[in-house]
Amino acid sequence: MRWSVLLVCCALFCAGCGPDVDLTKALQVEVVSTGWFDAGIVNGQNKLVPTITFKLKNLSAQKLPAVQVNARFSRGSEPEEWGNGFLPSVGSGGLPAGGTLQNTQFVDAQVELAAKYGGTQWKKLGQYPIQRQLITP
Repeated sequence: MRWSVLLVCCALFCAGCGPDVDLTKALQVEVVSTGWFDAGIVNGQNKLVPTITFKLKNLSAQKLPAVQVNARFSRGSEPEEWGNGFLPSVGSGGLPAGGTLQNTQFVDAQVELAAKYGGTQWKKLGQYPIQRQLITP
């Protein structure tokens, strides 16, 4: 009796496991636009923040549960992080095969996008320059 319960538990656990997906190949980044967003007056100065608007498309044949995206901003070619933006999850349903995610979040700056799903490690998807254009609300 104990073995049958253990086998059923193992079968249920393995049924939720799928093959690992290489996000560098499975997710396609479509950069819609980058620029500087006018965040208003802060401490008497006009605050401009680098912004990227993008779409992610799932090119894999399977649903990616709990996709997370991190945008890491840096100044010019400096390696130090200047700031970041984190999207905790695509949604409880995940990103279906073929599905698309869209979200938005004067020195030269760049942004590096990385993604992960489930319990996998972060994978770099690309690096993009922030255009010298003002984005107004």
